[in-house]
Amino acid sequence: MADPGDETIGELLARRARVNPDEIYCSFREERISVGLLDRRVNQVATLLKSHGLQKGDRVAVMLPSHPEHLYLLFALARLGMVRVPINVHLLGAPLAHLLNELAPQVIVADSAFRAALNELGSTLPGVIWRNGIDGEFDRFASCAEDEAAPVVRADEVIALSPSSGTTGAPKGVLKTDRHLRAGPMAILRLTEAGPGDVFLFWEAMHHGSGVAVAIAALMGRFQLAMLERFSASSFWDAVRRHKATHIHYLGSVLPMLLKQPMRPDDRQHDVRIAWGGGCPADVWQAFAERFGVTMREGYGLSELITFVTANIDGPPGSIGKALSYYEISLVADDGTPVMPGDKGEIAIRALDPRLGFLGYFRNPQAEAAARRGELFFTGDLAHADAHGHLFYAGRKKDMLRRRGINIAAWDVENVFAQHEAIAEVALVGVPSDLGEDELKLFVRLREGAGIAPVELIRWCSDKLPYFQIPRYVEFIEAFPKTPTQRIQKKELSRAVAGVWDAEAAGFRAVKR
Repeated sequence: MADPGDETIGELLARRARVNPDEIYCSFREERISVGLLDRRVNQVATLLKSHGLQKGDRVAVMLPSHPEHLYLLFALARLGMVRVPINVHLLGAPLAHLLNELAPQVIVADSAFRAALNELGSTLPGVIWRNGIDGEFDRFASCAEDEAAPVVRADEVIALSPSSGTTGAPKGVLKTDRHLRAGPMAILRLTEAGPGDVFLFWEAMHHGSGVAVAIAALMGRFQLAMLERFSASSFWDAVRRHKATHIHYLGSVLPMLLKQPMRPDDRQHDVRIAWGGGCPADVWQAFAERFGVTMREGYGLSELITFVTANIDGPPGSIGKALSYYEISLVADDGTPVMPGDKGEIAIRALDPRLGFLGYFRNPQAEAAARRGELFFTGDLAHADAHGHLFYAGRKKDMLRRRGINIAAWDVENVFAQHEAIAEVALVGVPSDLGEDELKLFVRLREGAGIAPVELIRWCSDKLPYFQIPRYVEFIEAFPKTPTQRIQKKELSRAVAGVWDAEAAGFRAVKR
């Protein structure tokens, strides 16, 4: 795979605007934004930011919805060498306060829709540049002159603090350089084989690295973005057809949600060639490819490195593929030694170019040191490899539970329950038991209109799971707390069992086989 090189994001945009000013970069609602218009808007936003006294190196938090103006701000910050601090727009209260306290931005650019959440923080809130509303200072960018005196930004200077996913613990700010932010898009181009004439349905949240990477990849690969305000399973394929999308992205539960939509005679009537992303089990892979007639491409990445560090271009369904040429991957046991072939081990990654390795966490040397062992970054994720070296993701190491003296991967149990026709999503957590180990509590979100009793679910799984993996507690939930990548935030799920359906209290006894 090609080296990202030293041409920065700001220089990339300026070059594209000189060479291809009339090419369409993005469509949104009825608006079509050319590369030239994108460049002009970015330069106007840069003028606005500088008028607030902001300088290269200043941290600027961003709390905006998916909108072209979010793109303008993204590229303006990169051009000025300011450090973008993306904020999940769904954050409230303590989690929002924690992120702002940890990453300490000098200012926040925020939509007025999030005014209540931010104002709750009181005196701890940094200065805010509001978008929309009577005091929408950000809206003034459209009347600004274009900035003509941008500072020199080097490829290996930090220009973003990307919050780690925070599925099991508090998010940390990952140091990201301009080079990092271009290597991820290079990986996307490798995985998708996209180029001029292609159209990506762009639904990703831009407060997450995958959305940012797609936005930059479009400049690099000269494909178009068809930008949506949000993901909707019910209208997804209508949007695909309307925009003539050739590529669709998936994360987390997106594919199961689309598969559980009613079948239609036009399921295969679209222009999509490739569905790409991460987190797709083999059964979902095959079902989705067969129903919608698309080629599946799977990868694996994480906030601490780049969007993808592996790619499955032509390997077996369900595999996350093999390491991209930027990295070497080992599967290791708790003591750091390689596991036996076929066994699960923690994914440990070495960057062949240290500039594309893990650069650290913002003001968190303890967490940074815990993640490193020499040149290796320990991901906390588990995988196993087949005889040909294809990797298969096997869940989070911290998502391992221990019951009856046996280690249980939540991933294994969840994948079984996800196959039930009444279930939309599931999550398994451990709750304290009198024996000092874990009891298993299953959270279930049912499909719309579906109904089933907990005891029926447990009976259904009794010949599909060993006795020690059958949950004791079942709790139905209307909606799961999610990360921007649509991963369930298990740390937000209640471990309380009072009033929760209990298999033992109901007289159900799992049988050893």
